[in-house]
Formats: sequence, structure tokens, C-alpha cells
Amino acid sequence: MTRPVTLTTGQWADLNLAELAPKAKSFGYEGLELATWGELFEVRRAVTESDYCAKRREILDQNGLGCWALQAHLVGQCVLDKIDERHKGFCPDYVWGNGKPEEVNKRAADEMKDLARAAQKMGVDVVTGFTGSSIWSYLYSFPPVSQETIDGGYKLLAERWNPILDVYGECGVKFALEVHPTEIAFDLYSAETALDALNGREEFGFNFDPSHLLWQGVDPVEFIYRFKDRIYHVHMKDAIVTLNGKTGILSSHLNFGDYRRGWDFRSLGHGGVNFEEIIRALNNIGYTGPLSVEWEDMGMEREFGATEACAFVKKINFSPSNIAFDGAFDKENR
Repeated sequence: MTRPVTLTTGQWADLNLAELAPKAKSFGYEGLELATWGELFEVRRAVTESDYCAKRREILDQNGLGCWALQAHLVGQCVLDKIDERHKGFCPDYVWGNGKPEEVNKRAADEMKDLARAAQKMGVDVVTGFTGSSIWSYLYSFPPVSQETIDGGYKLLAERWNPILDVYGECGVKFALEVHPTEIAFDLYSAETALDALNGREEFGFNFDPSHLLWQGVDPVEFIYRFKDRIYHVHMKDAIVTLNGKTGILSSHLNFGDYRRGWDFRSLGHGGVNFEEIIRALNNIGYTGPLSVEWEDMGMEREFGATEACAFVKKINFSPSNIAFDGAFDKENR
């Protein structure tokens, strides 16, 4: 199959690109989805230094790697969120600035616009990431939450993201929201609402990640078919649900890796995601973009896991048939 198998690098941003690229190649990957935090890809340098993107590409080329997408999960989160001290921990200093919430929101939006320009210079046509959400904390409607408040969250999505998406349109770049708890779209129906709020504009689609749907009880395959023309990028990531009468789906304020959680992320093939059905669905909708391994498993050493996960995806990355299996039964075809 022509779909490249790439590595999502957000979990590897403690390394620089010159360190990570040969490692990823040795693991078996064909490309990197470059995170825009740490040293891997610096947005400010990309838009201000004429040779920065060429030098990033040179490192990739030297290691036989491609790049089809940039990641913008951290800054993207700051566009819609109600900013507090938690955001300071991952927000770039120049976006955080004085920490005043409305100003952080604005600087994050400006950074997302620059990211579209950086992607264009890098020759990349997809940016994956988060939008944040001003209404996520109202998920459980008590104290009671009015429909007007929820509608206001989607109105704010349109207000803040339409100007960002205008720049994406100018640059020929698409933004692929990773449908994910804490985002404005976290399941199938909220994804529909987000698309409607943006009037279905073409620049906005989804980074499909089955792991976040699985533990919510949403069938990932149903999501693919519902948004078959909006799957702009794919994360390959596994999760497991372990409800045993003591555990809860809301995970009891227990950190990832704690055996008492009701669900957790797992390395590919070690969880509950049916990846064969996902590949069949992606084949049916004609998706030919990257399959990007997002490796997260607190119970496994990451280099072992990333290597095993790459082999897993390559094994299952099959093409659809170009003939009918029973065509040989027809006398006319003999």
C-alpha cells in the first residue's frame, strides 16, 4: 500500500531532530509527523528564517524520511480554552507572555496562523492539532448548563477559528482536529456540531485517532464513514478498557499507567482497537495519506514499542482488491 507509515513525534520532543531522525529510520518508519514544540520544528524560525525549512528537510532527506504533517496540539489548545496556570506548563513562553487569558488566546491564534505559513514553506499540506474548548468543563450538566451556554462554545469556535482557517485557505493547508476529550469535538455528534458551526468549510477536518473514541464507546469505523470526506490525517493508536466492577470510565483522577484506571493507552496491537476494520474502512473511503503511529504506553519501553508498532502497521497496511475474487468463475473472464 502506498500509505506511508510515519511516527508522531509529540512524545519524542525531548530529542532534537538530528537525534530522532536516524532512530525513527532504524525503527522502520518512512516519515515523521513533526511536533511544533521542543526543537523538532520551531514555528517562529520557520517563518522568519529563509533556510530553516530547507535545513529541516535536509535532515529528513539524509535519513530517508518524509514529512506530510506538522503537529500543533499544544498551542492549538490555547485558542479556545479558558486559560489558567496549567497552560503555562506547555505553552511557548512567547505565547504565554504575561499570562493574561484573553491575550494568551490571541497570541495562540496568531501562532496557529503562522503555523499554516510554516507548513506551506515546509511543503506540508496538513496541520494536526487541537482547538481547545471553552465548554468542556460543562460536560456533566450539573450545576445545570443551558443550551445557550453550549451553543456559545460553538459560536466561539467560529469566531476564533474562522480567521485562522482563512490563513490556512490562503496557504493551501488543511487543519485536522484530533477528535479528543477536552476539545470542542470529542465524539461523533460533537464533531458534526463543530463542522456545522464552521459552515462545513473545507480547511477544517479531522485527524482520526481511534483510541479516544474506543474508551468512550464510539465505534471508530462509524466515525470514518460519517466523515469520509473529512479524514485529513490518521493516528494509529491503541487503548484498552478494563472495567472490572471497581474501575470507572472517568478513571478516578488516576494518572495514565495506574492499573486501577478504567481505561488506558496501549501500544498498537495490545489494546482493544480493531485495526483491521479501520484499514478496511480507510480503503473504502479512499484514504491514501499517512498512518502515523502515536506511541503511548506507560507499561512498555518506548523504543521497543515504537519499533514493534511500526512493524504492526506495515503488516496491516494492506490495499483493497482490484479484482472480484469470484471473477474467475465467469466463463467470459477465462
